[in-house]
Amino acid sequence: MSSPVRIALDAMGGDHGPESTIPGAALALQENPQVGFLIFGDEIILKPLLDKYPALKAASVLYHTDKTVRGDEKPSIALRSSKGSSMRMAVEAVQDGRASAVVSAGNTGALMALAKLVLKPLPGVHRPALASVLPSFEGETVMLDLGANVLVDAENLVQFAVLGATFARIYKNIEMPSVGLLNVGSEDMKGPDHVRQAAKILSRIDFSGRYYGFVEGNDITNGTVDVVVSDGYAGNIALKTAEGVGKLTRHYFKKFIKSDPFALVGGLLAFFALRRFRDRLDPRRYNGGVFLGLNGVCIKSHGGCDALAFSSAVKLAVGLAEQDYIGTVAHDINHLMTQESFHSQDSL
Repeated sequence: MSSPVRIALDAMGGDHGPESTIPGAALALQENPQVGFLIFGDEIILKPLLDKYPALKAASVLYHTDKTVRGDEKPSIALRSSKGSSMRMAVEAVQDGRASAVVSAGNTGALMALAKLVLKPLPGVHRPALASVLPSFEGETVMLDLGANVLVDAENLVQFAVLGATFARIYKNIEMPSVGLLNVGSEDMKGPDHVRQAAKILSRIDFSGRYYGFVEGNDITNGTVDVVVSDGYAGNIALKTAEGVGKLTRHYFKKFIKSDPFALVGGLLAFFALRRFRDRLDPRRYNGGVFLGLNGVCIKSHGGCDALAFSSAVKLAVGLAEQDYIGTVAHDINHLMTQESFHSQDSL
């Protein structure tokens, strides 16, 4: 019988801190009543909030600390000064086996640095990557790396493909997810050397997905493939561009609806369709970046998250823990490393 899932929460992280994390955990618990929580933070602030959510309070153990990692703290400084902070204590709970996963809305760089130091990469993983799920015409697209690794080589990209494919298998419940490499065109001769080299390796190795080929930026939202792989530089630009387009669309939609009485009437008539539209593209429902390749499940929630957004990150952590993502990806990476065709110099 598997052990019960317990999620460690850095309750003090993020722009809104406990005002988002505690109600968010309560929302997640409503859909996952079997889950327990280890909550790390200032008990003077947290106890009154937990009193408002009796079910969450009953399912939680509170660990007091009044020390936090600041949102503007450099990762190098955070590493030196983080001992005893809510973020570090939550990560350490996964390391020592008390928790199945950790969720934090705190400083991204600090969380990544702490997770790499405390949890450590899985054997064989060169560089952990940050992945997230984006809406598409076909449902959802997994994308990585979203900023953890600016400079990568071909073998890094191939490992990202394996990490992403394994994540997609569990998250999307598909046997052989399709994987594409983000490039400036679909032709074989296009793109930088390391991307073209990674393509040659992926076309020859055996891994937990199906290599599709090169994809372009519009393929992310088209849902052309289940997993889009890139370096952190291009991936982060693509993510921030998508977020910007989403904000721009919402801005002008609201502006033009409110500026025209006939549009307001039409909006009322289309109320339920518009609500479904809003819910489908609501970024809060896709909140939660996963540090793939670590020896433990670590989820980064958006710093400006509200309760609904934080609950999405918690539910993602629960799903990965219950499906044993770490054990599965460790097996898949080990299988990759045993193949001679993985090493780039042997694949050209």
